[in-house]
Amino acid sequence: MDRQSTPPLRRAPRPTPISPPTPEVTRRIEENRLKAKAIREQSIIKELASENSTKSRTSSGFIATSDISVAGRKRNHDSISSAPVPPTSAPDTVRDASKKIAADEGIQAARKFKKYVDHDFSKMTDTKGGFLSVEDDPFNKALHAPEKDGGKPAHMTLKEWENMQLIKQLRSRREGPFEPGLSVLNKKGKKCRECGSLEIDWQWEEVFGCCVCSKCKAADEVDEEKGGKYTLLTKTQVKEDYLLTDHYQEDVDSITAELRDEELLPHLKKPNPHKSHWHDMMLFLRYQVEEYAFSKKKWGGESALDAEYEKRVEDAKTRKTKKFEAGLKELKKRTMTDAFKRRLKDGKKPGQFGDAVGSGRHEHEWGVAVENEDGATVKSCVECGMEVEELEF
Repeated sequence: MDRQSTPPLRRAPRPTPISPPTPEVTRRIEENRLKAKAIREQSIIKELASENSTKSRTSSGFIATSDISVAGRKRNHDSISSAPVPPTSAPDTVRDASKKIAADEGIQAARKFKKYVDHDFSKMTDTKGGFLSVEDDPFNKALHAPEKDGGKPAHMTLKEWENMQLIKQLRSRREGPFEPGLSVLNKKGKKCRECGSLEIDWQWEEVFGCCVCSKCKAADEVDEEKGGKYTLLTKTQVKEDYLLTDHYQEDVDSITAELRDEELLPHLKKPNPHKSHWHDMMLFLRYQVEEYAFSKKKWGGESALDAEYEKRVEDAKTRKTKKFEAGLKELKKRTMTDAFKRRLKDGKKPGQFGDAVGSGRHEHEWGVAVENEDGATVKSCVECGMEVEELEF
């Protein structure tokens, strides 16, 4: 049997030689490698910076979480406020600043301290029930619901409502279309008492019964010779200047409360400019007040009024003097009583009725000056015990 021979060694085919890259390709490869390396380094730096800023580590290298705390590190506000807080973690008495506190609607200020309402009891209706009616209590909000738009009806426009209010004002003043018609007949027409004009102030004619035009009223305010007889005076001015009364006196038979008698002295009422809830002003016409005050029914003339005024001023001074003297007398009595009590306290026997009194004028015999309990230096008479304070310079 023939022996098998070893097959011949197969030689690998010789690879074809690779041509080296050109210088241009080598340059591009190197540039791309450097760019990729730079991008990688920048991303690593950003990751490290973000980890260091947001994540804190313990001394062992652990990252701080909700379960692991880092010593000496303060938690930020977001982690505190956003963390869910169980309802039983704090008592109800602890104030939570993150929640809005509801307004306290408990005790409110008393109504009487906000606005004072003064009622005129002489004009109120006695209901016999201890309550006020709707007409007598206009400030009660429970009886008078607040009206929207100043009481404007819903079916009216704002322009129509303004026209309606203007018409009411003209009707009350009797002006514009509500002014009485002028007549050429002398018997029917009313004329101004100064110039004879037919265009008089109809409100004054209705209230005071005085026919005067607006021009004469304006001229009277400027002219000082007439004394302003068409000037309107308040009730206080009439009381102080002409000594007229506004209250009734039961023990006097003569006419009292002249300012309340509308037939005797008519007056015009206007809202009080100082306080809206005060009584209305009572305005009187000067020449009507002077006609009554200077008549025989009251004082009888200007001289008599001046004499009465001076008399009342003197009476007021006399009353003031008497009151002062009475107070001074009472002070002397208290002083003498205190001195008497001090003598009893010091053990000195006061004089009694029937004791012998020496003849002649008493001359004080002063003792040695001593310091009393109050720290003042005083000396007393040996015989009568009178004490005087001594000043040392």
